Parts: sequence; C-alpha cells; structure tokens
Amino acid sequence: LTQGNPGFVEHEWTSLENAIGWIRASGGMAVVAHPGRYAFNAHQLLLLLDAFRKLGGEGIEVITGSHHSTEYGKFADLARAFGLKASRGADFHAPGEGVDIGRLPQLPHYCKPVWQGWPELVPHFSLSTV
Repeated sequence: LTQGNPGFVEHEWTSLENAIGWIRASGGMAVVAHPGRYAFNAHQLLLLLDAFRKLGGEGIEVITGSHHSTEYGKFADLARAFGLKASRGADFHAPGEGVDIGRLPQLPHYCKPVWQGWPELVPHFSLSTV
C-alpha cells in the first residue's frame, strides 16, 4: 500500500475530526491503529492522543505485531492516562514477519478492552462442540 509497491493508490488524508466523525456516524469506534509506527516524537504523540480524545476518539492499539514487545507497556499506560480503551492488532501478512498470527500477548490487566460491553458481538459456543 506504500508508494512504489503494487497496492499503492495516490490519496489524500482527511482531518482527524472528519475521520473520527465518519467512524462514529457509522456506528464504529475510532481507535488509533499501531501508534508505534508513526514518525512522532513523544510530545507529538501526546498532542495527537489529546486531540483524538477531545474529538471523540475512544481507543488505542496497545499490542500489535508492528510494535516491539518493550512498547506494549508504554501504549497501555497511554491508554490509561487518556482514558482510552485498548485493542490488540491481528495484522498478519506473511510467516516470519515478526510475530506470527495468534502469537501476540493478552492486554495488560489494567486496560479496558475495546470489546468490553459488546457481549452481543462475542460468539457463544463451546470448544467441545467445535
């Protein structure tokens, strides 16, 4: 999806306010995805999260294969500090790309997961019947 690669399409970014508004208007939850991949310094990241929260953003991806394991605690602490829910990413593109699918750790116990309060979206089945 990046320039110079087969999936790239020329595009323009929208404003943070528009993006959050569109997500929420469609019934979704706005979550900052893989924050460790952005070229922000610590101050810029804090400014982003502050603006994101004030505009109605609700979550931050705490654990993802694109983060180093040493970053998980940092993003969990930021979620707590900004009152954001936490998500776990499941991006997987190829074997051996860092963390294989299904191998990421659970969220820290003090994080409120984005799926908390969505019991109707959680499949109800017994492993013994699968």
